[in-house]
Amino acid sequence: MCRTGHSAPEPGDEQDVDATDAVFTSLLEDSAEELYEQAPCGYLSTLMDGTIAKINTTLLGWLGLDRPQVVGRMRFADLLTVGGKLYHETHFAPLLQMKGEVSGIALDITAAGKQRMPVLVTSKVKTSEDGEPLLIRTTVFDARDRRAYEAELLRGRKAAEEARRRSEADRLRLQEALAVLQQSLLPAQLPAVPGLEAGSYYHTASPDLLGGDFYDLFPLNDGRWAFFLGDVCGKGPQAAAVTSLARYTLRAAALHDEDPTTVLSTLNTVLHDRYAAGDGRYCTAIFGVLQPDGDHTDVHLASGGHPSALIQRADGHADYLPTPGGLLVGVLPQAPFTAARTRLLPGDTLLLYTDGLTEARTGPDRELYGDDALRAFTTAQPPAGPQALITALSGLLTSFGDGLDDDTALLALGVPATLPDPASDDLT
Repeated sequence: MCRTGHSAPEPGDEQDVDATDAVFTSLLEDSAEELYEQAPCGYLSTLMDGTIAKINTTLLGWLGLDRPQVVGRMRFADLLTVGGKLYHETHFAPLLQMKGEVSGIALDITAAGKQRMPVLVTSKVKTSEDGEPLLIRTTVFDARDRRAYEAELLRGRKAAEEARRRSEADRLRLQEALAVLQQSLLPAQLPAVPGLEAGSYYHTASPDLLGGDFYDLFPLNDGRWAFFLGDVCGKGPQAAAVTSLARYTLRAAALHDEDPTTVLSTLNTVLHDRYAAGDGRYCTAIFGVLQPDGDHTDVHLASGGHPSALIQRADGHADYLPTPGGLLVGVLPQAPFTAARTRLLPGDTLLLYTDGLTEARTGPDRELYGDDALRAFTTAQPPAGPQALITALSGLLTSFGDGLDDDTALLALGVPATLPDPASDDLT
């Protein structure tokens, strides 16, 4: 017989379906229970007073306890360390009561063997349909790996801070050593010259690098005095070596022949012979001789590629002493140097400087300070002698801020406006 439509289930079929559903439901319950018990985190449920009503195998394993020891006998706070209990009572529990849920709170439980185990705890209050709190469900995450990571991170930070501190200490020691070495390349103080005044100043652009600027003032024969100021190309130990060589060469050459052009020629020969075969080293320099004579001092100087000296006269006028055509010292085997002469009268000051002063960047457009600005600045200063001019110029250098990116040396020599009368000295 042919049938159309769906056939009605036989009586035996209904029993089979019911049995299958029962098995499936049982499997789901078993799976959920196994997942609860063997989860990678700890689970527990507590009454509202904290008494533990249910706890999974994972958390029991961490605690090293059996279920009968815990369920109905211990409260959640009993699982915590002393510090954990204190934090639970003062922060965790009140916050849970107010909000009904707290998440990711760091606590410590007392694990097996009385070991402290860091955990992260999340708790939520389960309520009835009418809002009455029934129990608290809590999840406990193992935070040992995280705590170890944080400890390692903290150690790393401490190590980095210690390395930074040591680096800073080393940098300060290096700066101190460089400062001592820099001072050894300059006179500790200028000597007292009868009938003259002198002042000097040295600005270091970078305390981490040796500069190449140098100057000196020292006696010759028959009451004459020699002076020089120069600027070595470059910075660092190589520049310092050239600076030291230049200073001692100039002093030695002046004692042999004090003519300024001859002295610079000797320095040129020494530098060229020493450095021509390798990395060329050269400098700019002015060398001069002072001849005090009564109420005035005659000056004879020569320049090798150095900025011209500036003279501030007693009447307030200031202008340069031209020395054109002088070549850098040490570039060629034979080099021309330009000589000049002048006379300093009472109240006059001769200023020598390195190009860090005139090449400083100023203003919003970072323009070069320049020769004209220096002459105008000097003219605006009262003619009060070398030290007063040096003080004014050091203040000017400070005002440049980061626009002054090169070392700068200043040397000022002058005749006092009023010379002391030797006959007025008291004799005892």
